[in-house]
Amino acid sequence: MESKVHLHLHVRDLDASCAFYERFFGVPPVKVRPGYVKFLPPLGPVNLALSEEPTVRGGPVGHAGIQVGSGEAVARELERVRAAGLAVRVESDVACCHANQDKFWVRDPDGLEWEVYVLNYDLPEPAPTAGASCCTGIGSP
Repeated sequence: MESKVHLHLHVRDLDASCAFYERFFGVPPVKVRPGYVKFLPPLGPVNLALSEEPTVRGGPVGHAGIQVGSGEAVARELERVRAAGLAVRVESDVACCHANQDKFWVRDPDGLEWEVYVLNYDLPEPAPTAGASCCTGIGSP
């Protein structure tokens, strides 16, 4: 089995979150239990678990992301996610967190933002964060 990053999120509405991630990843969950679902999407090496927690008020995760290998991969995933009917925010040729990137963002039902991005090249200094969301994920898709 290949290595995967595991991310476990507590969500207020498991049905809404499951529907969002199914559309975002383009595949159904691999495991569904009362109060719990798990995704192993082909988009990236991630093992995403969701547990229902009706009192969620945010958490330590600022945003999540999937780094892909090319601008073409970003464009392909953007097209697929848009076709799934999700709102996206696109950022092209942005300086962010010591790198130049092309990316798009989506937001799950609990407000967690996901970026799908390609690292175009490293920058020697931190990028200014004025205007664009950069590494914070702050903004409106």
